[in-house]
Amino acid sequence: MSDNRINTIGWFVAGLSLGAVVAILYAPKSGRETRQDIADGVDDGRKYLASLGRSAGEHVSGWVASGKKLVTDKKHQVSKGIDAGLEAMRDAAAETRT
Repeated sequence: MSDNRINTIGWFVAGLSLGAVVAILYAPKSGRETRQDIADGVDDGRKYLASLGRSAGEHVSGWVASGKKLVTDKKHQVSKGIDAGLEAMRDAAAETRT
């Protein structure tokens, strides 16, 4: 990254931090209530992320199961094709001998 971009990101983070501090200082609630609200927000966020993780895990499990089924089906088709080819070769060899 260029120095200018790093500098811009640094100022953004500094402004974000300063804004958060000012918002907490001028909040209409007491410190205890504000801390509780922050803790509740963090807990809600944690629960939300956990539910997203579970949902993603379920989707991935479904995709893996359908992929395994597809591979098994294709493997069975290839096996049948190989068997048919071998049988055709045996039949052709038997006809040439007679």
